[in-house]
Amino acid sequence: MTRVLGLTGSIASGKSTVSLMFDDFNIPVIDADKISREVVIPGEKAYGQIIDTFGETILREDKTIDRKKLGAIVFEDGDKRKTLNGIVHPAVREKMLERRDAYAASGEKCVVLDIPLLFESKLTHFVDKTIVVYVDEHVQLERLMDRDGYSEKEAYQRINAQMPMKEKAELADAVIDNNGSKHDSYQQLESLLREWDVL
Repeated sequence: MTRVLGLTGSIASGKSTVSLMFDDFNIPVIDADKISREVVIPGEKAYGQIIDTFGETILREDKTIDRKKLGAIVFEDGDKRKTLNGIVHPAVREKMLERRDAYAASGEKCVVLDIPLLFESKLTHFVDKTIVVYVDEHVQLERLMDRDGYSEKEAYQRINAQMPMKEKAELADAVIDNNGSKHDSYQQLESLLREWDVL
């Protein structure tokens, strides 16, 4: 029986860093962000639906979608953003579940679904256990400003657009405190995977 773990966090919490650690334990990770880029490439069903909805002005010369142009349209209009999400999200979910089920069929002991909006999108029924990568807000703010060059105001806007970190931590089955070093987080992950008997 394959155990399915849901990994989530907030912007600049270090979720991607923790996601990479599963490699060391030979546990496959299905990354929702990567799949969201795959489903909008030419030839995919969602790609066709996006062009039908938003027109060809969002295309680059090579016929791929110009994410900046599309972003500019949907971030100014909540309804258009909902429309886009209504196309992309079901396609991402379908691919994630296909991959999850393929890993299960091949006898993997454990598989991870890396979903940034795991709780917000109410997708916890896709997984057996949830892990939140947690940092204190001041650490998150500093990391975000350093990493993306945002002003404090811009960084706060992005942090406040998401479910508060503390709320996510309360909803999770386990929390990895990522305020310390990578090594600290790695040790927490390893002991958690042993506790859940997936190693």
